[in-house]
Amino acid sequence: MTAAVIDAVGGTEQLHLAEVDTPRQVNSEFIVRVVAAGVNPLDVKTRAGRGVAAGIESYPAVLGMDFSGVVVRSPYEAHPLHPGTEVYGMVSFPRYSGSYAQYVSVPSLSLARKPVALSHVEAAGIPVAALTAWGMVVEVAKAHEGQRILIHAGSGGVGHFAVQFAAYFGAHVIATGSARNEGWLHELGAKEFVDYESQRFEDVLTEVDVVIDLVGNVHDDTGSRSLKVLRHGGLIVNAPTGSWPTFLDEVAEAGARGTTYKVAPDGNTLSTVSRLLESGDVRVFVDQVFDLSQASEAHAALETGHTRGKIVLHVADS
Repeated sequence: MTAAVIDAVGGTEQLHLAEVDTPRQVNSEFIVRVVAAGVNPLDVKTRAGRGVAAGIESYPAVLGMDFSGVVVRSPYEAHPLHPGTEVYGMVSFPRYSGSYAQYVSVPSLSLARKPVALSHVEAAGIPVAALTAWGMVVEVAKAHEGQRILIHAGSGGVGHFAVQFAAYFGAHVIATGSARNEGWLHELGAKEFVDYESQRFEDVLTEVDVVIDLVGNVHDDTGSRSLKVLRHGGLIVNAPTGSWPTFLDEVAEAGARGTTYKVAPDGNTLSTVSRLLESGDVRVFVDQVFDLSQASEAHAALETGHTRGKIVLHVADS
């Protein structure tokens, strides 16, 4: 099969098309023909030698976690997700070969039916970002009415889902972003907006219950500064891998609570998200679409840091 691979970690030029072995089905796994694959910050970090690059055991390596496509082979004949069913989900890369490819093998708990109203391109932008946002906002922060939640990078892939989930469960959402995204973030459910380019959020915010930190200290010490706006005993949830090495020590010193968060494939939660997408309570925004052969350009676009929503690779026609 054709896939976008890397032969070594490095710059975007490392990504190129190659012919690799089609993954084999084992036990309860599915084989899915990929129509579209999402591009995530962790993919970019891994390609560059950070992220989960240490877990890559051999090269060439196929990157990618998000996918949307069609079942080719089910674990057994009576499985409800039979061949021909449109599905979407998340690959546990690098334990499994990634989704920048014509086919993926995934365990049954890693996928769900694709929402009927969404295209494969739209669906491919959902799993990793939505599951991360759900885990941080719903499972860890337990978003509820009356709670003040600050979401950094609210217009990004994870951020635009985090804003919507927090608002859906009744929280008072405050989002940071660039000025061009202010109106859009209000549409998604943010009650307050802070333009990080012209305002210091710690100068205008106080007594926040929860911070959803999707930046860390890689930009202007956003993580450390967030501790100044938390109420005593408030919670900060940090997601970007390696973005804030002194996170737990600083949280303890500030008298706050804190945890990192790592997303895992979860078809059941993805099915719940699907219902919110199908009802229109939540939506996905795809900013740019690249062909599989343009994977390097897709990574370069994501590295600019100005993506609204998601970047997706078109792998094949549905």
